[in-house]
Amino acid sequence: MKEKGFDYLNKITAVDYVTYIEVVYMLYNTSTKHLEILKVKLDPNDAAIESVMDIYKAADWYEREMSEMFGIKIKGRDAKRLLLEEWNGVEFPLRKSFLWGKPYKKAD
Repeated sequence: MKEKGFDYLNKITAVDYVTYIEVVYMLYNTSTKHLEILKVKLDPNDAAIESVMDIYKAADWYEREMSEMFGIKIKGRDAKRLLLEEWNGVEFPLRKSFLWGKPYKKAD
């Protein structure tokens, strides 16, 4: 997409549909002022996707957020946490399966 002129990463986010997780990329072409939205479906039990940070530097924080809040493994990135440093890594706050107000499970 970058070769097609989509030179600006507007946003990356994820959506939990319970049966699958969808990663949504919003790319913008600053010359034509065209927005393109790309969606990738992932298995919620083994959610993993390649990093796009080498292509779009702005992906850094978006990928960290998806990793920590949705539990999506970002291939090609270190797993160091910034948002949830002391989180257990078993449950993820933006997953629909997350039980708000309940004590979270301890990692083994």
